[in-house]
Amino acid sequence: MNVKKRILGLLIIGVLLLLGGCSGNQPEQTTEESSKTKASTTESNKDERSEMEKRIEDIMQSMSLEEKVGQLFLVRVPLKNQVTDIQNYHLGGYLLFDRDMQGENRDSLKAKIENYQEASKIPLLIGSDEEGGTVSRLSRNQLVSPPFASPQQVYQAGGWAAITEDIDHKAATFHELGIQLGMFPDADVSTDPASFIHDRTIGMDAKGTSKFVQRSVTEMKKQKIGSTLKHFPGYGDNRDSHVEIVTDDRPLAKLQQNDFLPFKAGIKAGADSVMVSHNIISAIDDQNPASISPAVHKVLRKDLGFDGVVMTDDMDMAGLADFISQQKAGLQALKAGNDLILSSSYAQQIPYILQAIQQGDYSEKQVDRSVERVLRWKIELGLL
Repeated sequence: MNVKKRILGLLIIGVLLLLGGCSGNQPEQTTEESSKTKASTTESNKDERSEMEKRIEDIMQSMSLEEKVGQLFLVRVPLKNQVTDIQNYHLGGYLLFDRDMQGENRDSLKAKIENYQEASKIPLLIGSDEEGGTVSRLSRNQLVSPPFASPQQVYQAGGWAAITEDIDHKAATFHELGIQLGMFPDADVSTDPASFIHDRTIGMDAKGTSKFVQRSVTEMKKQKIGSTLKHFPGYGDNRDSHVEIVTDDRPLAKLQQNDFLPFKAGIKAGADSVMVSHNIISAIDDQNPASISPAVHKVLRKDLGFDGVVMTDDMDMAGLADFISQQKAGLQALKAGNDLILSSSYAQQIPYILQAIQQGDYSEKQVDRSVERVLRWKIELGLL
């Protein structure tokens, strides 16, 4: 009986060894396999990047200067010539406002967007302000039910999990309609309910806002929605630049220790774009609105290390329109370091920019750098 027990015991040990349960070499094999997988993934990513760069180069070689400059405009849909202007000005994208959705249902809006895309040689970026709450074009025009709630309402209803679910809900709607840019999250730090921007934010301090931004960007990237961090360098509790020129007198240290943090979190999470406000930031440039300030853009590019698409806030806002003519504003925005101009005055601005290039006041090399960023974004969003 003892012999049988010993034989049975040996058999059990043998089976365990075959299954790897007692193998001392197993962890080393797992580590080695993990290293090989990581190396393979890295090589695959390099190949994808190389392929993308080649694709961008091929597209740009086939483009005229007029087509390149047009790609740098994400514009309000005009009241007239909506299709012909796409072709005549080679526009980079359309930003939908309330008037573009009035009287539409989901099917008709989808058909309208498809019509715009069919008219464009290079697929358009289609954007809509869909932060939720007071800023949601789709909600205000009863195209989503229930309406998209504000970030604060979403968080209060279900915490961080609800923020993720909200983005998933938006993603499904955007993909159905043909919208790629939800033009969010709002990265402004605001804890004062009386401030202009507060209702559009998560309403938390810099740490909480950073977590909101990181969560949002990560999920948006996963869902292939273009993210836009707004409104650099941080709105704070300032007045409304939609209706007046606004000057922000906070010291640079305050911005660095507080307002920059959510933008850094979003950039680290892989944010696609950053929108620059029209506020005059005295500590960085006390002469120009941030949107046309080279100094402000240098902080974003160099200090925060952002290399994605930088865009202006809407050029029609009084904070900029009362400061500089619309004709000149487009060129100044590009000179400052923007890649995309949000405008309804493109018919004046594009010829002015082309003239500046012809006269040597702005270089085609600078245009190319911005076009590369825009095309890369379109590829990443699955448009190209």
